[in-house]
Parts: sequence; C-alpha cells; structure tokens
Amino acid sequence: MASMRPAWVLGATGRTGRAIAGRLAAAGVPVVLVGRDGERLRRAAEHVANDPAIVVAADIDAAVRRLAREAPGVVVNTVGPFTETAVPVARGCPPGTHYVDLSNELPAISDVLALDADQQTLVAGAGFGVLATESVVLRLCAGEPAPDRVRVDALAVVRNEAGVIGEALAASVVGALAGGGRRYEQGRLVKVRLGGDVERFALPDGTEVVTGGGPSGELEAAHRASGAPFVVAASAHVPTGRAMRAALPVIATLVSVPALQRFAVRRVAAVRTTASEPKRPHSWARARVEWGDGRQRTGWLRAGEGMDFTVAAAAEVAARLARGEGRPGAYTPGALFGPDLAEAAGGAFQ
Repeated sequence: MASMRPAWVLGATGRTGRAIAGRLAAAGVPVVLVGRDGERLRRAAEHVANDPAIVVAADIDAAVRRLAREAPGVVVNTVGPFTETAVPVARGCPPGTHYVDLSNELPAISDVLALDADQQTLVAGAGFGVLATESVVLRLCAGEPAPDRVRVDALAVVRNEAGVIGEALAASVVGALAGGGRRYEQGRLVKVRLGGDVERFALPDGTEVVTGGGPSGELEAAHRASGAPFVVAASAHVPTGRAMRAALPVIATLVSVPALQRFAVRRVAAVRTTASEPKRPHSWARARVEWGDGRQRTGWLRAGEGMDFTVAAAAEVAARLARGEGRPGAYTPGALFGPDLAEAAGGAFQ
C-alpha cells in the first residue's frame, strides 16, 4: 500500500467528493483533495483519514494541467456538468493514470466511451445512474442471445441538503431539456419527445410509480450491455404529467437558444432547496428484456439512498483501479467489473 499512487478527487469539497475521498482513505488508498477553494479543502481534509494532501486549482483546465504533470494513479471526477468536464479531464490523464466519473448525461457517457485508452482505464458513469440499471441488464442477458427490446427504469431516492441547486446541476438539467429525448430504434440512436415512453407499474414493495423516457447515460449502457436494437431508458424524475409533457417541446426550443439557456441555468442554479429525507426507504432499478421468441424477463436492483450508492460505487471502482484491477480501455462500470459491482456498492438483486 505504501507504493500505491494516490487517487485525486476533483470537486472534493462537494457532497459526493468529500464522501468518496473518505471511503478511499478508509480503504487505504492515498487521497489528494482537489478544488477551487483552499480553505474549504482544508476543512474537508480534517474529516478524511490519513491527512490527505490538497491541490488548489482555479478551474478544470488548471486541474488537468496539474494532474498531467504529477500523474496520479486514479482521477475521480465529481465536477459537473460532465458534458463539459468529462472529456477534457479523461483526455488530460497521462498514460497510466486511470479515470472515473459520476456522469449520467448521454453525451458525456458516449464521448468518454469513444476515447482511445490503450494505456489506462476510463470508467464513465460510476454511480446509481448507469450502474444500477446496467447491472440488472447484464444479469438478465448473461448467457442469452441478444434480445430484441430492452427497457430500463431508474427510481433513485435522494436525501436533499439545504442550499442552492448550484450551477453544475442546473446546467445538466437545462442541457437535458435542450437536447430532448432519445432512444434506440433498429440499432440507431434517434431523437424522440422528452418524457415519452410513459409507463406505470408497481415496485416490488407495492408502491406504484410512473416513469418517462429521457436522454440518460443509462440508455447507452443498456444498449451496450444487451446488444438490443430497441432500447428505452426511463426515470421517475422525468416529468410525465400530460400538461408538462405538452410544454416540454416549447421549453426545449427556448432553452436551445444559447442566451436563454444561460439565463435558465442561472435561474435554476439559484433555486434554494430545504433539507429533507427520501420519501421511500429504497432506490430501485428495473430492467425488462424481451426476445424475438416471445420470452420476457424482468429484474430489479434494490439500493438505499441514491447518492450513498453513487459514492460507494465510485469509491469501489477507484479503489480497484488503484490496486491494479482494471484493464486498458473505456468502459461503463458494469461492463468493466460485472454486475456484482452493484452488490459491492450496497445493492441487492431481486
């Protein structure tokens, strides 16, 4: 362990960054906390074992220049929006430095997976978004021919912290609205209405939920995990009410204008949230797989609070990479380490 190269956590003063750094340090991985504010980094370091080092970087570009010089063992990117940070950071990792992010934005996932990585491991989407549904698809499809159709549904519950939403999350939300919906048809990624593919169903605990389709990284992960030509990815967080679905195309058109998009991001970023506990005790991920011969299988993953699962998943992936357990290439987390990774992050298959 003494010779293990450190894991750099970008965005280490945020909720997930602090928690991931703590889990890595507890697992014996040397940690470096990276962020823009030196005082906040020092306060965060007080709660991480083994006296972690800190690196102050004014922005992502500065962080990339520093990590290119110092070549850590692993870089964990928690800084959104990942459509802006994932590729620059992944590309900035020198040979031998592995990369992990928490992205669930479809463009970010697709772009990282398209990068050349013959001397390192790149992992996109190491969180509840991507891993939870991907792991169920992998289990259902194991040893089977490629199915005809797959639908995945993500139903994370999240503990809210008091404060403002912030620009990173706001940019991700507004960007998804501007981009519109997506699904796979005949093996091609096509644009569809955001919030379509609505389905109402009961969770294994009997709770009734409604989900709608969206342009998430889970779509790309499910397509790759199954090989199915028709794939839908849906979420309980996508608006599915009739009035809101009717308004979404208009909203998407408006926020696709750069000036209006920037205005929308600023307004959403300033929205204040109050501290609250999840409304349900569990997060759930569902996958339904259909074959041409008429067979159909449905599987579930049960997890706790969604961000807790994300922290555990990202830390587990980073720790394994720090121990040399990866292999060269660009992957989603389940594609690299298999569906059992979801269990290591605290999930349970149903």
